[in-house]
Amino acid sequence: MDRRQGLSVRIKLTLSYVGFLLITGTFLLGAVWVFLLRGTSNALFVPDLSDFRRAFDPYSFGPAVFVPAAILVLGFLLVFGLVGGWILAGRVLAPLIRITDATRMAADGSLSYRIRLEGRKDEFRELADSFDTMLERLESHVAEQQRFAANASHELRTPLAITQTLLDVARKDPNRDNGELVERLHLVNTRAMDLTEALLLLSRIDQRSFTREHVDLSLIAEEATETLLPLAEKRGVTLETSGDITPTIGSHALLLQMTTNLVHNAIVHNLPEQGTVWVTTSVHPESVVLTVENTGEKLSPQLVSTLGEPFQRGTARIRTDHAGVGLGLAIVKSITQAHEGTLTLAPRPNGGLRVTVQLPAAPPHTGS
Repeated sequence: MDRRQGLSVRIKLTLSYVGFLLITGTFLLGAVWVFLLRGTSNALFVPDLSDFRRAFDPYSFGPAVFVPAAILVLGFLLVFGLVGGWILAGRVLAPLIRITDATRMAADGSLSYRIRLEGRKDEFRELADSFDTMLERLESHVAEQQRFAANASHELRTPLAITQTLLDVARKDPNRDNGELVERLHLVNTRAMDLTEALLLLSRIDQRSFTREHVDLSLIAEEATETLLPLAEKRGVTLETSGDITPTIGSHALLLQMTTNLVHNAIVHNLPEQGTVWVTTSVHPESVVLTVENTGEKLSPQLVSTLGEPFQRGTARIRTDHAGVGLGLAIVKSITQAHEGTLTLAPRPNGGLRVTVQLPAAPPHTGS
């Protein structure tokens, strides 16, 4: 929106300082003049019209001597106020100028600049620190989005490249049995569709466009384990669920997706046989907690710290028959953050992974 150019804040502060200084000086000089005119009387003397005329008579004695001096004093205050107000306004506005420069640089795409305002804590220091924090988070978010876009492009390009290769082979060898080709194309297409659906789900979660309602996280955990029980039995994994009623507020569908991803991940990345998955829920004064643990190979803390990032599966996990699209824990992380919760990943001492999701507890639900 175009606006007309107005006076700068520095000029406004200078004029305000000068005006205040002149008004204060005028009142002070007026008070001195009144008390000089009263003479030696103890009562307050209020000058009449003749006194004002006599005050401006240069040949009269007494208060008239005061008026030219008062004019000189006010003139000095005017000059002093302009110079001093300009300097003081510049010093006061210096931090704001640095913040403005940082804003312009950020608008031009430079997010690495930091103000780092020196001095004691005041309003400008708090504003600058808040702006630095915002820039840091924004830079981190943009970098994460760029990595995500690059990884997503790479993941989507892989099934397309495989499809192109299979079609080229079939075109060069028309006598080849098409049954195997169709089956492999079906698998590749299914993987591409799963990846696309996962990317769309992440986009919807980041927009936080979902309806919130009262839900019980323990019931959601039971629903997820019942759904995945056939997969667990097929892979020889034992599912154990326990815990308390854990009321929270959120999307039932998204929280079910989150829990299902965690349990599925725990089943797939487990011991080759006789593995175990523990799903527990607990309630605290201000939060509810869902914990999913599984047996498995020992994981380093460095590897575990990357598992919540998109497309980070770990070297050994990519070769499994249920590798997925690499967005399982990334979706869990996004759903947790969208519900104002925290996600914690930690390796178990004896092998495997412990995932803890902490969400705000629902306030007491009063029915009508």
